[in-house]
Amino acid sequence: MTDTGVTLYLELIKKVIANEIYTDNAAPWWTGAEGAAVPEGGLPGTSAAHTLVGLEGLDNVQECVERVLADGIPGDLVETGVWRGGVTILMRAILKAHGVTDRRVWAADSFEGVPEAGEGSHPLDQEMALHNLNSMLSVSADAVRANFKAYDLLDEQVEFLEGWFKDTLPAAPISSIAVLRLDGDLYESTREALIPLYPKLSVGGFIIIDDYNMEPCRAAVHEYRDEHGITDEIRPVDNGGVFWRKTA
Repeated sequence: MTDTGVTLYLELIKKVIANEIYTDNAAPWWTGAEGAAVPEGGLPGTSAAHTLVGLEGLDNVQECVERVLADGIPGDLVETGVWRGGVTILMRAILKAHGVTDRRVWAADSFEGVPEAGEGSHPLDQEMALHNLNSMLSVSADAVRANFKAYDLLDEQVEFLEGWFKDTLPAAPISSIAVLRLDGDLYESTREALIPLYPKLSVGGFIIIDDYNMEPCRAAVHEYRDEHGITDEIRPVDNGGVFWRKTA
């Protein structure tokens, strides 16, 4: 595929997964739920989109993946919390567009929504009570596979890790990671992804935190960074997410 072909293909993929082409069915999928705190600015997206990530966030994913490919940073591409699969579909499309056959895309999700925040959960997760939105957050693994297949991107380079992060991520057969994207919303889900996966992130690789604007997620990120002496510059992605490049 020529450079022009790569650009056109990936720009179209981003617009399709974000439902920026037809913009049909554009009513927000989230209208509120009793007991669930609302992030500042609400939750964007449409009921027809394959991702809630805006074009700025999708551009960031593409830039990070293409940078690690250009720089030869070893490792696979991982997202924890995939919803309908849009970001992981983009990751696979980038590999395909650039003819990369020796890296995999890992889609890690409970495919049941977020864990219920009970009495033993972190107080910030209890306050958020995001599990009250599970009827909308829950997307089956088969539905995500069908979305990959619709883009002709479901193949042996796509791996699914099905189950709660605390059960699947510590034993995940991932040797190294070049781009790690966390979209678990909550304190505990963010911690449960950082602890087993961040040590596998290659030096020169990128970590993207989708839900940094949410207090539970932000608290988990800074707690982990402080514990491990991480001082890499945190840079904004959009009005909610951040990323940094691992230097040591």
